[in-house]
Amino acid sequence: MTLPYVIRPATVDDAEAYARTHVACLHETYEHIMPPEYHAYYDAELPAIIERRRTAFEEAAGTPGSARSWLAFDDDGGPVAIATSGPGRDDDRPDFELHHIYTLQSTHGTGLGQRLLDTAIGTRAAYLWILDHNPRAEQFYRRNGFEPDGTAMLCGPTWHYRPMFRMHRADRPA
Repeated sequence: MTLPYVIRPATVDDAEAYARTHVACLHETYEHIMPPEYHAYYDAELPAIIERRRTAFEEAAGTPGSARSWLAFDDDGGPVAIATSGPGRDDDRPDFELHHIYTLQSTHGTGLGQRLLDTAIGTRAAYLWILDHNPRAEQFYRRNGFEPDGTAMLCGPTWHYRPMFRMHRADRPA
């Protein structure tokens, strides 16, 4: 059986596709949570986001142990999902971090998010941050062994100071 999506590591040449997919997923994921100004900001910033992503991919390619990213493509070769993970960035949580997984709504329910999670972090202990009032994502991560660890904070101005909380899971048996 052929799986309907191909997941592969993102390269410098993927910076534009990654950034465009990321922004498209942000729009779909947060349309019910974030105000129109949030979406307008990401549309206006897309060229800068592409360049930041290109720089990040270049740096990661030359730095063993840095964050890594993946892109998922549909049967027609169009990008439909992204993921990034790497060493933890929180001082009090030095284990592995899932920076993000985003999938286009058209892929929801296909198992692609699970495949990306398995690719990005495997069975290792990890943590992530999740925006409040995102029950679909919270349920997905709970199904995968993540639980809130009691840490919460407000996002910055780009995210309109929305509250978010951290989830963590211990190592899982392979």
